[in-house]
Amino acid sequence: MTGYIPEEKISEIRNAADIVEVVSEAVRLKKTGKNHVGLCPFHTEKTPSFTVTPDKQILHCFGCGTGGSVFNFLMKHYGVSFPDQT
Repeated sequence: MTGYIPEEKISEIRNAADIVEVVSEAVRLKKTGKNHVGLCPFHTEKTPSFTVTPDKQILHCFGCGTGGSVFNFLMKHYGVSFPDQT
């Protein structure tokens, strides 16, 4: 569905977005080394397994396997597709 938005624009937005800032609006993150960790918003857990890697602009949950870019996080968190046409 990226035919509506040029791939160059998608890459530009992905690279400009601060994934830590976006994710931290929904997840309390704690800096651990060069990564940030927190409780995954997509499943119940007591020990943080949700990791955000700002250098690579990616996230991954070692508990449920959710991962990807800032777009993947926003789509799953808000339950929308990319791009949402509604």
